Amino acid sequence: LMPLNSTALSHPPYFLLTGIPGLEKEQFWIGFPFCIMYIIAVLGNTTLLLIIKAETSLHDPMHLFLAMLAFTDLVVSTTILPKMLGIFWLGSGEIGFQSCLTQLFFIHTFSTVESGVLMAMALDRYFAICWPLRHSSILSVPVVVALGSLVLARGVILVSPVCFFLRRMPFCHHHIVPHSYCEHMAVVKLACGDTRLNAIYGLFVAFAVIGFDIILISVSYIMILRVVLRLPSTEAHLKAFNTCASHVCVILAFYVPALFTFLTHRFGQSIPSYIHILVANLYLLMPPTLNPIVYGVRTKKIWDRVV
Repeated sequence: LMPLNSTALSHPPYFLLTGIPGLEKEQFWIGFPFCIMYIIAVLGNTTLLLIIKAETSLHDPMHLFLAMLAFTDLVVSTTILPKMLGIFWLGSGEIGFQSCLTQLFFIHTFSTVESGVLMAMALDRYFAICWPLRHSSILSVPVVVALGSLVLARGVILVSPVCFFLRRMPFCHHHIVPHSYCEHMAVVKLACGDTRLNAIYGLFVAFAVIGFDIILISVSYIMILRVVLRLPSTEAHLKAFNTCASHVCVILAFYVPALFTFLTHRFGQSIPSYIHILVANLYLLMPPTLNPIVYGVRTKKIWDRVV
């Protein structure tokens, strides 16, 4: 006989993702706009990567960070969309235990990476506007690569314990995940053991990442605003604001649904589950879709290469 705490007994062979609870009949049609968003995300971010790689004049900090953002968006959208469309269109909700943990790892790691890249881009704008003469020396290519590596390492180091904790937890016989993908808290709620450590660590990671990055982004833009308002001409004001406008749009598209999803998962029990799941899906799909459009249209060098 196998011991009761063995992996074979404590881990279900698969989980069953339900899609969007409450919208089971409508989710077939919801899959079509999601598919269009995914196609735009793949084509747009791939185009950005190819243009930045081919054009040596774009090998500056801003566009290197943009390339990191495009790669991150490709990973996040590809991690969730094919499986999600399989649920919506084919009813294929089964996902193996290890595959679920892998999806969870990539989603949360690269969401953390995206937040870090947005923070690094805010620092880049700060140095470009507030210290224009020292910008290239402060943010040299090796420094940009090092920042990107640190952001990736931070994501891996912070999210890996989440998967380790889940592997050690018993899941009994309950294996239905009321979500479109393997989100951390949605999976944790299926465990029949003590989940306080997972919940506390999840809160710590969320506050550590989002809190730290939002503070740095806010400080960067407060300093930028102070410098811009001291500029002598209206034309200089408009040029500086135009430089930052695209980044601010991307920041809002990422953090607003992220904070809504995070807070409703823990404190918004009165909010219908289908609204929470839809926003959680858009939180991972909107930035990859919007980023190449916003930067492709508003960044002159990239737009010139496209047209």
